[in-house]
Amino acid sequence: MGDPIQLKDEGNKFFQAGDIDKAIECYTNAIKESKDKKVLAVIYRNRSACYLKKVTIDVDAADIKALYRRCQALEKLGKLDMAFKDVQRCATIEPKNKTFLETLRRLGAEIQAKLKTSFSTDSRVQNMFDILLDAEMETDKKEKAANNLIVLSREDAGAERIFQNNGVSLLLNMIETGKPEMILAAVRTLSGMCTGHKARSMAVVHMVGVEKLCSIMAVDNEEIALATCNLFQCVYDSLTGADKREYGKEEALVLDTSKLLKTILMSLLEMVASSKVSGHGRDQALNLLSKNVPRTNKKDPDHSRSLFTIDHGLKKILKVCGQIPDLPNQLPLTDNTQLIASVLLNKLYDDLKCDPERQNYKDICDDYIKAKIDPNDMDKTIHAINVISGLLQGPFDVGNALVGRQGIMEMMVALCGSDREVDQMVAVEALIHASSKMSRAGFIITNGVSLLKDIYKKTKNERIKIRALVGLCKLGSAGGDDYALRQFAEGSTEKLAKQCRKWLCNPQIDTKTRKWAIEGLAYLTNDADVKDDFVEDELALKAMFELSKDKTILYSVAATLVNCTNSYEKKEILPELVQLAKFSKQHVPEQHPKDKKDFIMKRVKRLLKAGVISALAVMVKADSAILTDQTKEMMARVFLALSEDPKDRGTIVAQGGGKALIPLALEGTDAGKVKASHSIAKIASISNPEIAFPGERVYEVVRPLVSLLSTDKEGVQNFEALRGLTNLAGFSEKLRVKIVKEKALPEIENYMFEENEKIRQAATECMCNLVTCKEVQDRYLEDGNDKLKLLVLLCGEDDDSLQIAAAGALAMLTAAQKKLCKKMTVVTAQWLEILQRLCLHPNPYIQHRGIVTVYNMLNADDIELSKKLIESELLEILTVIGKAADNPKRQEPINAARECLIKAMDLGLIKPFTTAS
Repeated sequence: MGDPIQLKDEGNKFFQAGDIDKAIECYTNAIKESKDKKVLAVIYRNRSACYLKKVTIDVDAADIKALYRRCQALEKLGKLDMAFKDVQRCATIEPKNKTFLETLRRLGAEIQAKLKTSFSTDSRVQNMFDILLDAEMETDKKEKAANNLIVLSREDAGAERIFQNNGVSLLLNMIETGKPEMILAAVRTLSGMCTGHKARSMAVVHMVGVEKLCSIMAVDNEEIALATCNLFQCVYDSLTGADKREYGKEEALVLDTSKLLKTILMSLLEMVASSKVSGHGRDQALNLLSKNVPRTNKKDPDHSRSLFTIDHGLKKILKVCGQIPDLPNQLPLTDNTQLIASVLLNKLYDDLKCDPERQNYKDICDDYIKAKIDPNDMDKTIHAINVISGLLQGPFDVGNALVGRQGIMEMMVALCGSDREVDQMVAVEALIHASSKMSRAGFIITNGVSLLKDIYKKTKNERIKIRALVGLCKLGSAGGDDYALRQFAEGSTEKLAKQCRKWLCNPQIDTKTRKWAIEGLAYLTNDADVKDDFVEDELALKAMFELSKDKTILYSVAATLVNCTNSYEKKEILPELVQLAKFSKQHVPEQHPKDKKDFIMKRVKRLLKAGVISALAVMVKADSAILTDQTKEMMARVFLALSEDPKDRGTIVAQGGGKALIPLALEGTDAGKVKASHSIAKIASISNPEIAFPGERVYEVVRPLVSLLSTDKEGVQNFEALRGLTNLAGFSEKLRVKIVKEKALPEIENYMFEENEKIRQAATECMCNLVTCKEVQDRYLEDGNDKLKLLVLLCGEDDDSLQIAAAGALAMLTAAQKKLCKKMTVVTAQWLEILQRLCLHPNPYIQHRGIVTVYNMLNADDIELSKKLIESELLEILTVIGKAADNPKRQEPINAARECLIKAMDLGLIKPFTTAS
């Protein structure tokens, strides 16, 4: 029969020519021949269009009645739009027919009314609630209605419509169904309604009730608890003004929110220690307190929320820290709860301003511990010791002071010798946390090793054994990476590490115990032999990366990776100081042979091969309360070490490292943000921005790069940032505008004056990519600055790369702004000499840019300027270049020179050469 594609194309030609029957025949034959489903779908669609065309009535005066009858039939079937088209055609043929005109008017009005009803927000809202609250409605329709309601609530008009149409009561009805999907949809809709609207937020909270919201967050469902936490956050941001978006005219309203905020705070504190609250609910209550109570900006004088929380809730938070999951009648917890509580304790303590406030905090903790210590009730006593563990993970100074109190250390020693395994477990964990900061834990270092060794040898419980080992690991790493300060005998540290790796790779051991193995490695990897062995053990690495999905060990994993990549802060030791120290018989830190650069690079390659980037990307997404600023800084350090070799940056991008770096560059410690920004700069300088930072994320990259341009940053950071910005600026106009908006131009211009050749070149290349932006051109047009003069002078430098960038910028500027052609002759007396040097340059790229600039000047509508150019040696230079034979290697400058000569002839400044007849 023939090729189906060819038959389809023939059918298309017949259809366009109006031969419908032939088109149908071709499509039918194509269907018989084709086996490709996609092609068949197109052919069937085309044939359907033919049949539709065929059945359409060819209107003339004879069959107008048939057309009107069809219109009436379509109206009866409810197909108003099709009926309207038929009667419209009737009225076109007989414009004075009153029946047609009346039907046309009536159908038009009905269609408009139907559309208005269909698209009315009120109607849509009511319809969604009807579907959601209908017990017999299909599940997929309910899901669609729930999603539509959530989306609608995120628009101010939609949120207001829901609110005005009894929406809060209807949402409460959804919550009362008890169905998780209904509760989630209702809570998320309430979040949309409260976002950025103070008055509506207050109304919603009063109608629903803070107690009711807390009871929803208290349920044992992680998704619902998280959604309710988000609702509370939306309310809090709206009431405090933290959400800066403007909605409606509510700025005119004056509302006192202090009472409601205090009620919410008290309710969250009640949740913290309530046995009726699930572990997920407790986590979210602690997260809300952690995010909203301590000041985010220490310059803010008001820290009353922290003082109120300490007075009314500190003991409740301590109660959470003291829970022992292995004992009966404990509060419901998740694996993260006690760590989140420790983070909150630390944030509250850090938010205090003076010694009396800190003393009050310590006194409350002291009173709580004293009340719990009871030699006749071991459950109460280990609760107190566990509280101290929590404080040692939070405000260490407070915990350390409590450990030093009379009787506490003796109690911990006694618990280590207890017959109950839970007592030993709690005591060993407290010893481990107490030995975290060696400089302030002298007693533990002196007495802890023998105690922990004794437990390690005697216990048969693997869970206690591994904890005792971790304690020994911490004490064994007291000297950090100083080769001369090894705590244990040669080989002992490697044995401890080997045991940790063995536990880490054993899936038969419970996850919580395996996590302690990583805790041990976080300390042991200070030793170069240990870190070298560890990165060679791919199974152990992958086991650690898998466990890193658990939020409670993020710090330990990050610390281990920092050690393996040697990305910790190290002070440079001057040789003179080393000699001085030796002379005065002081200790001099020694570097392990395996901590030299080539060993570090090998370890980096091993980590990349094992999938470290994917693990880090997952870690970045962790809960903000657990992902502390210190952990973020360590992750940023690791990223920077991993991106050192340009060959590895493709791997980092491919595994999602580019995206993961953005939040690290925007939040955290100052040092962490700089390290993450530097790593982004390294990636941005050589990668396709669209791939490295997909979607809208590419615009978030600009600010971190601009932050590296300040003079207080290192030269290498300035250089890498400029290269990254150059790549971005060459990618799109939108990115160029973003760079300008982030106020990068003054910094880039300053670096064009830089003495360092590489930085000066990078800045000039960046400017070359930015000059197509109108705002940049305007800066060069302004009077009273040396921007254009600098650019012209840079064209006269000896460095080829610098000349290419400067001459490229000059060529584009003079093409875009004719006024700059005249201005460049005024800013420096050397302009003509520099222009001639560019046009004579042996490098074709530089030569081409110079000749293009000459062409722009000839094309600047300034005849005097054009004469000056042609009367100079430039005419001879252009003639020689233009008359040269075609040459693929130098064709661009040859063509440009010829264009200049043609332009000069057009201006009447030169005449074409002719021979005598």
